[in-house]
Amino acid sequence: MANIHVTLPGGKALEVRSGLKIQELASSQGVNSNIIAAKVDGVAVDLDRALSQDCSLNWIPMNSPEGLDILRHSTAHLMAQAVQSLFPGTQVTIGPTIEDGFYYDFKRDKSFTPEEIEKIKSRMRDLAALNLKVIREEMARESAIQLFRRLGEEYKVAILQEIPEEQVSLYRQGDWVDLCRGPHVPSTGVIRAFELTGVAGAYWRGNEENEMLQRIYGTSWATEEALREHLTLLEEAKKRDHRRLGRELDLFSFHPLAPASPFFHPKGAFVYNQLISYMRDLYGRYGYQEVVTPQIFDVELWRRSGHYDHFRENMYFTRVEEREFGVKPMNCPGHTFIYASKKRSYRDLPLRYADFGRLHRFEKSGVTAGLTRVRSFSQDDAHIFCAPDQIGAEMASLLKMLRVVYQTFQFSEMQVRLSTRPEHFLGSLEVWQRAEESLAQSLKSEGIDYQVNPGDGAFYGPKIDFVVLDALRRGWQLATIQLDFSMPERFDLTYVTPAGTEARPVMIHRAILGSIERFMGILIEHCAGALPLWLAPVQVRVMTVTDQQKEYAQSVFEELGAGGWRVELDGRNEKLGYKIREAQVEKIPYAVVIGDREVKDQTISPRRRGGESLKPMAVRELVEVLKAEVVQALGENR
Repeated sequence: MANIHVTLPGGKALEVRSGLKIQELASSQGVNSNIIAAKVDGVAVDLDRALSQDCSLNWIPMNSPEGLDILRHSTAHLMAQAVQSLFPGTQVTIGPTIEDGFYYDFKRDKSFTPEEIEKIKSRMRDLAALNLKVIREEMARESAIQLFRRLGEEYKVAILQEIPEEQVSLYRQGDWVDLCRGPHVPSTGVIRAFELTGVAGAYWRGNEENEMLQRIYGTSWATEEALREHLTLLEEAKKRDHRRLGRELDLFSFHPLAPASPFFHPKGAFVYNQLISYMRDLYGRYGYQEVVTPQIFDVELWRRSGHYDHFRENMYFTRVEEREFGVKPMNCPGHTFIYASKKRSYRDLPLRYADFGRLHRFEKSGVTAGLTRVRSFSQDDAHIFCAPDQIGAEMASLLKMLRVVYQTFQFSEMQVRLSTRPEHFLGSLEVWQRAEESLAQSLKSEGIDYQVNPGDGAFYGPKIDFVVLDALRRGWQLATIQLDFSMPERFDLTYVTPAGTEARPVMIHRAILGSIERFMGILIEHCAGALPLWLAPVQVRVMTVTDQQKEYAQSVFEELGAGGWRVELDGRNEKLGYKIREAQVEKIPYAVVIGDREVKDQTISPRRRGGESLKPMAVRELVEVLKAEVVQALGENR
C-alpha cells in the first residue's frame, strides 16, 4: 500500500501508510488522551477515520470549543440511547448542541417525570461505563430509510426523505443507531461529566401546527470540575432571572391577553423611562435630532423598503377602508420620508434621526422569553444619513458613544462580529462588497478586534454586532451598526454635492441599547436586580425604630424628597431588623435608620444595600454621599 504525507500541527511532516487510522497516528505521536477528534484539511472527522491521501491534520482537544461541541453532541446520543432502552416505543427526532449544552426531542405519549429523568441519568452512566465503541457507518439513503422504517422511527424517515445526498452516515454504539453527520467521540467512556438540566415541550420543527414533542436539555463538560462550575453558574442565573426579579421588585408583569407584551408597573416604568432619558442626554452631545413617526403604513411602503419580501412573516397587518396596512417593525423606512421632505445639500449632512417609537414584531410563542424576546418594544433607534466620505468619522463617533454607554452600565468586556451578505439580499454584489469593506476598515481604524460572521447580515446591508459579557460571563448581543446603500436607492434619496450634482447618501442604522425591554432584562440580571443608585426607582428608604421618631423621620423624608431624591418613609410599627431585611430584598440602595439617638443629635444612620453601615451623619452629608456616587457612575454623562 502506497504511503501518503501528513502535515501535523506546527508544520511537522510525516510519511505514513495509506489507510492508517487517525487514532493510530495519535498513539504513535504520543498525543494525550484529551484529543477526541481531528481536522483533516480543515474538516472535523472521527479519530477512527482512515487517512487515504496527502493532507494536513490538526487535533481537536476535548476542552476546546470544537471538542466540547462534539462531546455534547455525543452526550445527546448517549441520552437518546438511554431513553430508548428505558422506554421502548419512544421515537427520537433531532438532538443538536446549543450554547453550553444540548437537547434531544422525543415522541412520547406522556411527559418525562423528575423520577424518570433520574433513571435516564443513571442509565447514561451505565452506558458510559460500558465504554461502547462509537462506529460511523455510511449507507445509501434509501437503505437508511428502510432501516429506520423497520425501527419505527418515522421522524428519522421524514428527515432522510428531505436529504438530497444519495449517501448518508449513521453512528452506532452497542445495539443503538442514529442518523448523524458526526464527528463523535471514539467511545462512550469518554463521556464522564454531564447533567440533565430540564424538560420542556417543543413542536416538531418548531412549527406550532405540528405535533408536540418532549425535549430534554442537558450539559456536558470535559471535567467534573468544569461541570460543577457551570452548574453553580446556572444556579446563580436562576437567582438573577429577570422574570423572577421583575415580580419580586414589582417592575413588570405579563398577561395572556397581550402575549409577549410587558406591562411596566410604576417602578418598572421609571427605570424604562430613565434609560431613555439617559440616551436622550447623550443625543444632545452627539448631534442627534429626535423624531416621531407613524405606527402603521400602507403596505406599499413595506414593499418598497423590501420588508414585505424579506420580513413579512414577522409583521402584523390590518385592513382599513379596503387598504392593507402594516404595523411598523422598524423605524428606518419612516425616516427616509423625513429626509426626503425637502431638498438636501452636502452642508446638511450628516443628519442623525433618533426615534423611540413603538415597534411590533411577531415572535413565535416558543421563543418569547420575559423581556429579552417580546412582540412589542421600543429601541434607542437612530439612522444617520451621510455622504460616503463621512462614513469613517460617523463610525468613530458611534464607537466612542457605544463605549461610553457600556462603561456606564459596567459591561467591561465586549466581543465584536462583522456580519456579511446573507443568502437573500437587496442590492448588487459590488455595493455589498463596498459596504463590508467600509465597516471592516472602521473597526481596524479604531483598533477593535472582530470576528467575521458570514451570511448573517441584514437583507439590506452588512452589520457590526457588539456582544457584551455580563457578570456571569454570558454573552448578549446589544448594539448593532448597519451600513445601507440600498434603502437610499429604493427611496430615491439624494443630496446636492459641492459641484452642484446629485448624489446618494449612505444610511447608517444603529442602536446601542437595542430594545429597551431587552436591555432592561439583561441589566437586571447583570446586577442581580441591584440597579445603580441613579437608576433605582427608590434610592433611599427612611425607617423608624419606634413610633417615637415619626415626626423627625417625616422631616428627613421631606428634606430628601425636596432635594430631588427618590425616597420612601417606613414608619410602620415593625421590628427594625424586619424593615432592614425588607429593604435589602427590594434592592433599595440606601436604608436610613432613625432612632432616639438620631432624633437627639439631629442625625441619621445610613446603611448601604450590601449591609455596610455608615457613620451617623447629617442629612446634608448623606446628600453629598449620594451625589458623589451618581457622579462616579455617570461621570461626564450626568
